[in-house]
Amino acid sequence: MSDDERKDAAFTSILSALELAEKAAEAGDLEPLQAAVEANPKDHEARYNLALALYAGGQAEAAIDALIEIIRQDRGWNDDAARLELLKLFEAIGPTEPVTMDGRKKLSAILFS
Repeated sequence: MSDDERKDAAFTSILSALELAEKAAEAGDLEPLQAAVEANPKDHEARYNLALALYAGGQAEAAIDALIEIIRQDRGWNDDAARLELLKLFEAIGPTEPVTMDGRKKLSAILFS
């Protein structure tokens, strides 16, 4: 595969979706993760895994919101893992999808406030 093909938006989107699916499979069940976040809203690891599980369950907007909440609370958590995962979500969903555009606005509001 050529470098130009690897840079293609469709390829990048597919690659991001595959990476997210692999991580989501390891994230855990939704209910215990939600309970962990409710019990300790500062448990970023649980919220991160919750975001992956939400995305795997077809709840992209809720997954984006969970990652944005981590960034809001602690921008640099785990070497910027939440922001990097959020960018992968945006790639996988597609740059012109309304949920991506809304998520980018929310992220910008946090980063530039």
